[in-house]
Amino acid sequence: MSSLDEALEIIKRGAEEILVEEELVKKLKTGKSLRIKAGFDPTAPDLHLGHTVLLNKLRQFQQLGHEVIFLIGDFTGMIGDPTGKSTTRPPLTRDQVIENAKSYEQQIFKILDPEKTLVMFNSSWMGSMDAAGLIKLASSLTVARMLERDDFSKRYGSNQPIAIHEFLYPLIQGYDSVELKADVELGGTDQKFNLLMGRELQKQHGQEPQTVLMMPILEGLDGVQKMSKSLNNYIGVADAPDDMFGKIMSISDELMWRYFELLSFRPIAEIESFKLEIEQGGNPRDIKFRLAEEIIERFHDADAATRARESFIARFQKGAMPDEMPEVSIQSENGEMAIANVLKMAGLTGSTSDAMRMIQQGAVKIDGDKVDDKQLKLKAGSSQVIQVGKRKFARVELL
Repeated sequence: MSSLDEALEIIKRGAEEILVEEELVKKLKTGKSLRIKAGFDPTAPDLHLGHTVLLNKLRQFQQLGHEVIFLIGDFTGMIGDPTGKSTTRPPLTRDQVIENAKSYEQQIFKILDPEKTLVMFNSSWMGSMDAAGLIKLASSLTVARMLERDDFSKRYGSNQPIAIHEFLYPLIQGYDSVELKADVELGGTDQKFNLLMGRELQKQHGQEPQTVLMMPILEGLDGVQKMSKSLNNYIGVADAPDDMFGKIMSISDELMWRYFELLSFRPIAEIESFKLEIEQGGNPRDIKFRLAEEIIERFHDADAATRARESFIARFQKGAMPDEMPEVSIQSENGEMAIANVLKMAGLTGSTSDAMRMIQQGAVKIDGDKVDDKQLKLKAGSSQVIQVGKRKFARVELL
């Protein structure tokens, strides 16, 4: 296999679509170091594993000798990416954006090589653009073309308002590629319109259009919806090792392979050997252990990964309680309280209906004993360890 073929195999690993692949091959054949861009809006302080799908691909480009530009969209972050949104997003303040951006810079170098990463902010050029420049940029595209975008089209068709500044978002993202003279831009599949905007604007400015490489959207712990902090189905880059380990172990065996493909740095051949191991009777849990340890070692260290595994085994396979857990005091009514209300007030479930469902599923224990009576009432004066699911514990005192 030639070095070009090897590079393409690495670049295409896990990728959903490359536009246009022939152009990428032509660029790679020049032997020049390409400028690889990926933009991240600092709309929240923490990154999660869904964000790292792009970071992992950037790392691969670095290892192939290319220049990586981690673009922090501090200017676009104040607009808010309308992608996939049915309503206008509330804008962030400048202070919020800057604070979140600082957090991003600390987290990305768990994956990227700081010596080979150029961190830039799009306020560097957008902040100095005057009104005339913004009007000129806005003239680059028609409203009809903007309404070809699926989320805009749906909102327009259902009479949902679209603010004018939302139309500016894809234009500014595309203009970032002009300023950076990007050869390749990475993004999720939901970013296709914005990514192609970069190609369009580069052509208008006499530049060679960037290649667009789209990565899949990583599913969250539920295996259905995209990983998102707002959906509470995420694994945060800054999560504690034990929490990270427990969350990874909670994913389905089927989803585990998706995580291996998009998050693991192991060779494809090694991952295929894991699949063969399971086909021959191996326990998927043991393979999942390897995934969890690899991820935790990346964001913490090898010792933390080992301790997290041992803690998980002790807690969930040997029935041990965690050394530390929240202690909650709840005031009873008439000297007693229904178990569903206790679970909600202790923060172990989001609602009493959730509590009922967890009891029905056999996921609630008091001092290690399973609760199967949804009408159970706890008496005042008791102090008990209550567990919901595999990872939620609290020592609850009923007053």
